Amino acid sequence: MKFLYQPSSHFNLANLFTFVNITAGLLATYFITHNNFFIAIILAWIGGAFDIFDGKIARKYKLSNEFGVQLDSFADFLSFVLVPVFLIFQAVYSVSLSDISLLLAGVVSIYYVISGLRRLIHFNINAEAGKVDKFFTGVPTPLGAILLWLVYLCATYDFIPALAVIAIMALIGWSLNSKLRVPHL
Repeated sequence: MKFLYQPSSHFNLANLFTFVNITAGLLATYFITHNNFFIAIILAWIGGAFDIFDGKIARKYKLSNEFGVQLDSFADFLSFVLVPVFLIFQAVYSVSLSDISLLLAGVVSIYYVISGLRRLIHFNINAEAGKVDKFFTGVPTPLGAILLWLVYLCATYDFIPALAVIAIMALIGWSLNSKLRVPHL
């Protein structure tokens, strides 16, 4: 079990937590495709919890390495970019929109996915393993996902229409690569 605490191991403790995040994201995607949004959301939040702990474990036990940085960004892309976009598309857009508005929702969804991917690639290029800045430049993808979950809830309970969801998704997508300074907690 020594490999769990070796930074060079791809299966160290921090990376195992990241693998759980990836597993939760994949399962959430499966449940979204079957319109079981409740379980999908629970799995997404479980993935988010493991995302918090993988970084804390990596720093506490000095397990940070380049592999872990890349793996974490892959997990973030799946759990905090693809899953919430799939959820909103399946649960809000596909049941509320048609024709040109559904096409617009598709374009904005792709814009959000590309924005999230761009943010994570940019973060990886500039990241140093084990180093944590006090501020993020732009909204981090986990926060973007939380904002999208809130938008989903508002649309589900009819507080906002699907067309407003499109506009808000575009705004959150823009914020991922903006110059906004967000404190790192």
